[in-house]
Amino acid sequence: MDHRPDQQPDRPGDAPAPGHTGDALLRFAFEAAPVGIACLSGPDDRLVAANARLCALLAAAPEDLLGRRLADLVDAAGAPADPVSGAGIEQCWRRGDGSTVWVTVRAGPSRDGQRVLTVEPAEDHGAAARAEQTRLALAFSGLGDWSWSRASGQITLSERAAEILGLAPGPSVAAETLEPRLHRDDLERARALVQEAAPLGRAYAVDLRYRRPPDGQEVWISVRGRAQLGPDGAVVGMIGVVQDVTAREEARRALHDREQRLRVATSVAALGIFEWHLLDDQALWENERMWEIFGRRPQDGTISMTEFFREVMHPEDKGPFRAAVADALQGEGVLHATGRIRRASDGTWRTIEMAGRFERDNPGGLPRRLIGVVADITDRRLAEERQTLLIRELHHRVKNTLATVQAIVGSTARTASSIESFYEAFVGRIMSLAHTHSVLTEDVWQTASLRGLLENELTPYADGPMTPEADGRVTLEGPAVDLASEIAVPIGMAIHELTTNAAKYGALSGRAGRVRVRWSLEPEDDRVVLRFEWRESGGPPVAPPTRQGFGSRLLQRVLSTQVQANVAIDYAPDGLRLTMLAPLPKRNVALNPLAKL
Repeated sequence: MDHRPDQQPDRPGDAPAPGHTGDALLRFAFEAAPVGIACLSGPDDRLVAANARLCALLAAAPEDLLGRRLADLVDAAGAPADPVSGAGIEQCWRRGDGSTVWVTVRAGPSRDGQRVLTVEPAEDHGAAARAEQTRLALAFSGLGDWSWSRASGQITLSERAAEILGLAPGPSVAAETLEPRLHRDDLERARALVQEAAPLGRAYAVDLRYRRPPDGQEVWISVRGRAQLGPDGAVVGMIGVVQDVTAREEARRALHDREQRLRVATSVAALGIFEWHLLDDQALWENERMWEIFGRRPQDGTISMTEFFREVMHPEDKGPFRAAVADALQGEGVLHATGRIRRASDGTWRTIEMAGRFERDNPGGLPRRLIGVVADITDRRLAEERQTLLIRELHHRVKNTLATVQAIVGSTARTASSIESFYEAFVGRIMSLAHTHSVLTEDVWQTASLRGLLENELTPYADGPMTPEADGRVTLEGPAVDLASEIAVPIGMAIHELTTNAAKYGALSGRAGRVRVRWSLEPEDDRVVLRFEWRESGGPPVAPPTRQGFGSRLLQRVLSTQVQANVAIDYAPDGLRLTMLAPLPKRNVALNPLAKL
């Protein structure tokens, strides 16, 4: 039966008209063919003839099929490619009752814009059903499938693939039109990957940045594919899947950013990051700071907890450290422990603080690993010890200062003849004491220069440089000596008393008088002794005092008790002479804030 609209079919039994025997035979062959036959015409492949087998296969009347486009009959989700001459492909076609059927379609030769397709049920209906199920499973999992034909140059997209790429489903786009939408760096990387894998028929996978139409929003897509090779080994097409992985990529980048921020924070805080796996007693050190703290190199490898306790931890700290680990395991799993370790690089003992949390497989399960940080707190501990020493030193100094002020008040009051003389002597001594303390406070080592104390008192009486070469009224000669706080205060007050006495009664009371001060350092057993000599000359004749004032008591008693000095005073007629031998105390290194820890 010929279903072309411009001819009426012959009735069964009618003899062919004269001259039309060939046409009748062709119509008979067309109608009796055991396969469906579809004649297509025009650029949009409209159906102009369909035999009875095709109508039965599609459960449609002839008038429902004629004039329809091929694209209207083929289900887009089941049409990965357009049939080409001589090739048979499986497609899913829509039936008149709304159902679908999987068919094998073969294309015959084309002529004058017309072509013929043969359509028959797919040989393996189960395979077609499984293919459809696979396609649905891909769609439900967020994957869209695609195929590319080398012959047509077209990429055919499933509905899900088209949705991901923002395009129409079916054979909708040429490969070249997609390239401008891909990020340049990703495109070059993808090209190199495909060019390497395609000739071998090997699968490939690549993540790309893609600007999706119509708004140009940039998304991340994951493309996987494999080339289809012809009999001669040439690439005839490709098939694959595409997935929108924007959320995954954003999560990955957010995680990477958080890890970077954590690494920066731990680096600034000088924290080492580690993992300790309990079952196999293996440690993983996450950053360089861990290697620095333990003084090891990456090629040396990390250490297990067994090695940590056996070879690295200080013997005295093993017990408390183990107890802290046990408490964490038995409690909430949070560990805080402190102890000393021997650093491998130089053998020094360093104090560390470890904090972490034990992870368990389930709330009641065994701990699986410990994740934590380690800090080297040696500097902090030494700073705390130094602060404690400084506070004790401050308390001692304040106590001595108050005792000294009390002595100054009492002695000055006993020797003063009037309020004015008391005020003058008391203020001078307090100012000298204040100056010495000011010098001590300004120095980081809490010391005072002996030359500085002398220059502070004697400069007002000097007539020029106080050097031996100048040979002036005041001469100072000796090496640089820094006096510790415990002896700087009494020696400073002694210099003040000597200067005041010389200005009132001795060599500095007249213009011809001179004062020469010499000092040196002399070793004695395991200590160093300061030899200090004060010489006056050219002043009024000197006589021994008839009574002992504050100055005399200071020079003889205070220097002897507080400085443990041997003091000898000679009241020679031509000028006062004083010699002092004072042992210099050893300095406590912990009090030096500039000491290298």
